[in-house]
Amino acid sequence: MKKLLALLLLCLASTALAENYFPGLKVVLTPQEFARAGLDKLTPDQLGVVDAAIIRHYVRTIENVAAQANIEASNDNERGWLSKFGLPDVGDDYRDKTGIKGRCTSWVGGNSFRLDNAQVWAGIEPITIDLVGKEIEIQPRPGGMYDLVVNGKNTTIRVRRVK
Repeated sequence: MKKLLALLLLCLASTALAENYFPGLKVVLTPQEFARAGLDKLTPDQLGVVDAAIIRHYVRTIENVAAQANIEASNDNERGWLSKFGLPDVGDDYRDKTGIKGRCTSWVGGNSFRLDNAQVWAGIEPITIDLVGKEIEIQPRPGGMYDLVVNGKNTTIRVRRVK
């Protein structure tokens, strides 16, 4: 828990410092790289826009890492002591958990799919249904398992969250 807190503080500090201390492309690139990329033809205002876009991208990346760390920490806190040994929690009532609804946007690899909320799920068994563009629901089941529901119909295909 202390390591997670330290990581989170580090991420937040680096986010705050990134906006103030990014030296800009002119400093990061060598003069040859700067000219080769054609950046020497940009006005200072145009170069500032590019620098700002890089900063925004960096800040979003750090925020996503911090959010993922929070999710993993809350998952660790929710799990009981049996799950730390790979066993399902006996007292865990799956009916208290809510399902996840979304639309499948694409396949990721052979048996994994991405939802419109950017989560990636993989089938424990082969998924033989074309999911792209369909309404998906991930329903909790006993023992920390999840079932795939497509267009309101239970497929009895078990899935696990990958990302």
